[in-house]
Amino acid sequence: MAQKREKEETETELKVPETLTLCTPSPITSKPSPTPSPERLKQPDLHRKKPLHSPENTPSKLPENDLKRREVNRCSGCRRKVGLMGFRCRCGEMFCSDHRYSDRHDCSYDYKGVGREAIARENPVVRAAKILKV
Repeated sequence: MAQKREKEETETELKVPETLTLCTPSPITSKPSPTPSPERLKQPDLHRKKPLHSPENTPSKLPENDLKRREVNRCSGCRRKVGLMGFRCRCGEMFCSDHRYSDRHDCSYDYKGVGREAIARENPVVRAAKILKV
């Protein structure tokens, strides 16, 4: 019985490998220098791409159409509000449940052509080599 107890204790113990890295950062041992080194002063700061106080960073007054671009939430066929239940066709338009199929609206997407290209890509034509007659 004593052997079983020892065996159970060793099975339940969790052994942590010594090579495991800790999640907490190690304390900083060296003090940062108060003045930057001369080499560092000569090199430009690569992390900063633009200065903080440049005229490019100031918000410019753009027309409201550019700032607030409305998402299409109406059917392109009947102009009915579709909300979250709209269906986006491959031609890029939004449609209601009545007009979502390509035969119900004048769809400009070429389903047949895309299907032909996909089949041709997946099943290349294999031609036998020509036999030379001697």
